[in-house]
Amino acid sequence: MASGELQPTVLVRGSGDVGSAVAHALFAAGFGVLICDVPLPAAPRRGMAFADAIFDGACVLEGIEARRADAIAELPAAVAERQAIPISTAEIAAVLEAVAPAVLVDARMRKRAQPERQRDLAPLTIGLGPGFVAGETVDLGVETLWGERLGEVLRSGATRALEGEPRSFAGHGRERFVYAPVAGVMRTGAQIAQHVRAGEPIATIGAAELLAPLDGILRGLTHDGVPVEAGTKVLEVDPRGKRKAVIGIGKRPRQIAEGVLRAVQSGGC
Repeated sequence: MASGELQPTVLVRGSGDVGSAVAHALFAAGFGVLICDVPLPAAPRRGMAFADAIFDGACVLEGIEARRADAIAELPAAVAERQAIPISTAEIAAVLEAVAPAVLVDARMRKRAQPERQRDLAPLTIGLGPGFVAGETVDLGVETLWGERLGEVLRSGATRALEGEPRSFAGHGRERFVYAPVAGVMRTGAQIAQHVRAGEPIATIGAAELLAPLDGILRGLTHDGVPVEAGTKVLEVDPRGKRKAVIGIGKRPRQIAEGVLRAVQSGGC
């Protein structure tokens, strides 16, 4: 690309920790970036993401700001100005029509849901995580599971299926998490990075009370007022108790974002 030439626009689906890391890396590399997500995302790791911009209007992640963009007609200008990363909660079809991105990155990280075919939605489409097939449902895939292949770009074939247990922090693995026992609206007055004790009430969903599973600091907490389905991961405690481990881009999302940046650059953009 010639010096001074405008970088292509990238649409990132998902404002969770992975999608936010991807948007952050691409924006820092000079691309026009837009995030699209649902109006009430259940993303729990909000200290590591841009998701709170949807609720609060704006938020900053490692020096880069994201701002909620409510008007479809203003999206192209907001992307081009590069003052911040705009986040839209409009329907994906309307966003695609308004912005016509050169690249679409599906970073929703839905894990067990089978991703729909997106290969025709933009000149270059990239799928992150299990369920994508490079060369079929998307043009390129990027591995998101821990291991030697984390961040690897796939030009053909399926990304790895969901497997294994969560990483262990201070000897605690899956027991660090709390999943919604019922469907309903999450209610909480707690905050990300808050210190908690095992058994402490943190949130409610209807009549169900959610308790801190162990001592530590809140690394994940779905925003107050968000409807969730039963089985959704809504709370996570980090037993290490260090604020810097729950605020800012995590190691895994950063490595995935680096893979996406390589994929975008190698894809001809």
